[in-house]
Amino acid sequence: MSHPPYRTYASYLRERFGCSVYRVAVDAGFSCPNRCEGSRHGSGCTYCTEDGARAPYLGGEDLDASNAMDSLRRQVRDSLLFLRRRYDASAFILYFQAYSNTNAPAEALRRVYDAGLSLAPFVGLNVATRPDCVDADVADLLASYRTESREVWVEVGLQSAHDPTLDRIRRGHSVADFLSAYGLLKGRGLKVAVHLIFGLPGEHAKEVRKTMDLIADIHPDGVKIHNLHIARGTELAGEYMRGELTAPCAGRHREYLIDAIERLPSDIIVMRLTCDTPPDRLLAPRGFGPKERFLSSVTAEMRRRGAFQGRLSGMP
Repeated sequence: MSHPPYRTYASYLRERFGCSVYRVAVDAGFSCPNRCEGSRHGSGCTYCTEDGARAPYLGGEDLDASNAMDSLRRQVRDSLLFLRRRYDASAFILYFQAYSNTNAPAEALRRVYDAGLSLAPFVGLNVATRPDCVDADVADLLASYRTESREVWVEVGLQSAHDPTLDRIRRGHSVADFLSAYGLLKGRGLKVAVHLIFGLPGEHAKEVRKTMDLIADIHPDGVKIHNLHIARGTELAGEYMRGELTAPCAGRHREYLIDAIERLPSDIIVMRLTCDTPPDRLLAPRGFGPKERFLSSVTAEMRRRGAFQGRLSGMP
């Protein structure tokens, strides 16, 4: 099977480790500073569901400080068992995915990370977080886990390079906050992936392109791109039902992606291109179809146009 005309995360991992590598996504009980009193419930960003990007296969376990460590061990054990049986997997990345996974003092984070990493010989540690949950102590701690055989990635949510949009979706941080956190992490040699959402309220092709201009300028190691998904029960869902906004259809998101990928320097890893909100929780958009079919359509359209990652990199 031919490779897509952009640098995928799976291909990077095979190049780096010589085999397929599987992520073990966990919820370690962290909360988010953008929710009421830092809890796991409350408002948060207007598009965010109460589970804080928790992987659907983890179920709905209600975590707190009393059971988080036991749950972490159980999640890792069960995921490793499944991946080894299903895929004969032998190489794994520990992925702290749900909520903001640096939202605690550095010493508390150390205990959680140490516990997770002790459960298997992980070749990678991936930590998803927010710009306002990164300081020098956190960056130093994360860098301490990097070895010759283990990579450390920090996935930082920017979503948009436009402060008015960040205010509109109640992100609780600015572009400047993101750039400060990014500098702390890159200054310690950590790999950084930036999370982006295309089609946010008030944003169209021009705004997406300006966001990609910033990404090309700072040159992160990877990007994760989501199309705007409006999940039931979110504040954004209420706005959608009142007719105050729309969510880009598959065709429009594909156009955003192709232009973005062509403007992305060719060595940046494209880690994700769409959301995976379960259909029963998704209000809009409809009609994307299976993720694999949508991604195939992006590749096919890029090949039809002669488009490829980096073709327009550095161009106005």
